[in-house]
Amino acid sequence: MSVVGGLDEVTDGNFEAEVLGSDLPVLVQFTADWCGPCRQLAPVLKDIAFTEGDRLKVVQLDVDRNPGTTIAYGVLSTPTLMAFQGGEPVRSMVGARPRRKLLEELADLL
Repeated sequence: MSVVGGLDEVTDGNFEAEVLGSDLPVLVQFTADWCGPCRQLAPVLKDIAFTEGDRLKVVQLDVDRNPGTTIAYGVLSTPTLMAFQGGEPVRSMVGARPRRKLLEELADLL
């Protein structure tokens, strides 16, 4: 698994093992290099990954390089944040948001 922008990057090839097979809830940012709001959200996600890392795994997936997973989960815009728990998607959010709001939206997973 590679690290991009301080977050672990998952791919079509390791998504099942890293996200669906994780013991922790996982927040996946579906992102792209050309996405401005994705870059704005990156520091927020890095901070959450650092502070909540014992309770939540935070990763990103590049939609351009990983079309299989992107299509499988119906991701149509970036950034899309999708929370997985027990191998199932349990929440989907589109667009950048501040740290406080994102943590409120994820409170039941933490």
